[in-house]
Amino acid sequence: MISRRLLYLNTHRLSAYVWQAGKLTPEGLFNNDDSGRNAFASYVAQHRHSHFSLLANVAEEGHVIETIPFLQGKDRETLITRKIGQHFLGTPLATSASLGFEKTKRKNERVLLCALTDPGHFEPWLSHLAQAGAPLKGIYSVAQLGGRLLRRLAVPHERCLLLTLQDHSIRESFVVSGKALFSRMAPLPDSSIAGIAGGFAAESGKLHQYLIGQRHIGRDDRVPVVIVAHPSALPAIEKACPADGRLDFTLLDNVEAARQLKLQNQPDDSRCDALFLHLLATNPPSQQFASSEHRHDHDLSRLRYLLLAAGLVALLGGLLFSAKQLYDSKELRAEAVQHQTIENELSTRYREITATFPQIGVDNDSLRRLTDRYRQLSSQQTLPAEAYRHLGQALAATPAIQLTGLDWKIGPNSASTVAASSSGALEVTTVRGSITPPPGTTTRQVLVSFDQFQARLRQDPGVTINVVKAPVELEPSQPLRGGDTEQESITSRAFVLEILRSRAR
Repeated sequence: MISRRLLYLNTHRLSAYVWQAGKLTPEGLFNNDDSGRNAFASYVAQHRHSHFSLLANVAEEGHVIETIPFLQGKDRETLITRKIGQHFLGTPLATSASLGFEKTKRKNERVLLCALTDPGHFEPWLSHLAQAGAPLKGIYSVAQLGGRLLRRLAVPHERCLLLTLQDHSIRESFVVSGKALFSRMAPLPDSSIAGIAGGFAAESGKLHQYLIGQRHIGRDDRVPVVIVAHPSALPAIEKACPADGRLDFTLLDNVEAARQLKLQNQPDDSRCDALFLHLLATNPPSQQFASSEHRHDHDLSRLRYLLLAAGLVALLGGLLFSAKQLYDSKELRAEAVQHQTIENELSTRYREITATFPQIGVDNDSLRRLTDRYRQLSSQQTLPAEAYRHLGQALAATPAIQLTGLDWKIGPNSASTVAASSSGALEVTTVRGSITPPPGTTTRQVLVSFDQFQARLRQDPGVTINVVKAPVELEPSQPLRGGDTEQESITSRAFVLEILRSRAR
């Protein structure tokens, strides 16, 4: 599987993250100087097979709305490229997005042109990626992800100002229908909670006046303002940004936003870098700023993996098909040989057996009736399963009983069972066992355990218990005392029982 890594570039440094199992893990921080760029070159060389995406948060970002005639295909691309060259001359980091068509007869198209206007800030980092042959998937800006953030947080405003905090600066974006028509970065000299609150209040008013001057909004229009910050800063921001007739403020908790986006690491301050990086990893925009030259290695990597995947699928498919055909043909040959051999053996045995048949003088119908009767008698054969199951249940209920011997038979077992067998077939199970009581058990308690065992056996209807040998032999004149010695109490007490079960003939 292709590993993915995200790069976050601001005005001072570049941060590197790896995206793995739905989690962003920081891997490096590289300052915008020679030592930092050299360290970045070593980092890229170690991970040159990963796919990289670069998220930029810089002040040099331009947005222009143009109206072009209805065109398609190459003509449209050529015209948009010329418009980008007119507005953003000298930068290859540009992109465009359609804002829809005007409802007139000409059906003109409104196009948003965006560019990163300082390519020199990106060039050292991009050159190291190109030298290592590391695939660059695309270059994106924080402003591009503002609309996706509002949509994921279920903000209902179709048009609003989005203010977030990144890198000791405030990112201000005017978002309409999920696209940032304008975005700028304002420095934040005071990073305290009071400074953040004051910065949001001041910048929202400045941005509102700027949009009025650029005629993006009307002078009397009420504009929603969405501010994303840490819960600890929200009370101060709410106090510094009271609702007035022009701006309606909506404050969002960035910790709750991280939970909704399913971030595994929660932010500990008001910065929203992690939110935008997570959005870039999970749902990147379709438009990006990198040119085809910057994405050359990425296109080659995708083509390489597609060819490898197609070749592997074709190879596995061919191997599976060949193996199946070989297996089927082998099975068919073996089955044919086996059937032929069985047929020959059966034919030979049949001839041999029929040659030895005596002349029994019984017709086929009589022979069939005899065999059916034999089969019926065989099915009625008596087995000790029921007797053993009943005995097992009784032994399980009385754990003090230890089984030492077991006999089972059909018919009388002794003179005492002859009378019981006269009324039907008698099933006799002779049980030889012993009772090993725990220390301190009296003779009376031994007899109680033995009586419980017999009572358990007598629960089955049709069962008679004949005690051949009791665990404690008592003479009629011998008293049963509870004060026997401890040595006698731990002696195993052997006994023999006959379980008589009548079976109807």
